[in-house]
Amino acid sequence: MYWRIGAAYRKLPRVQNKAAFREIVKRGPPPGLVAFDGDVAVGWCQLTPRDALPGLDRAWRLQRVDQIPVWSISCFYVRIGYRRQGVTSALISAALKVAKRAGAAAVEAYPLDADKTPSSSWTGYATTFKRAGFKVVARHVPARPIMRHALKTIAR
Repeated sequence: MYWRIGAAYRKLPRVQNKAAFREIVKRGPPPGLVAFDGDVAVGWCQLTPRDALPGLDRAWRLQRVDQIPVWSISCFYVRIGYRRQGVTSALISAALKVAKRAGAAAVEAYPLDADKTPSSSWTGYATTFKRAGFKVVARHVPARPIMRHALKTIAR
């Protein structure tokens, strides 16, 4: 919910944020993807048109690079015990397919560059996105590139 409502996320009780997210899920379209190992949910990534995430513009200077109607992969969660096993890469691959089927021109991500910060990341790491074919299109903050994967040719 942070990317959807910005700093208000931290001010609201957890139960209220959960209820708001449930409403988003009920209203549709699905706000992301879930990875399973059998019947066990092992990972999640938020995938949605960037316009649904106004908090991006206010956070970490992630202002739009241009007016291309991109979709965003804005956060991940991978269950303990499943980390460093390719779950994030699988979610990125699936997200690209879903966004392409939905007609998105490109998918953007806002990962951390581990070479520039020791922080852990809920937004993924630049190296993972690079392996998936994403390219850096802007870097307003040294440790947080804006990366993009084109899904169709875009006339500029």
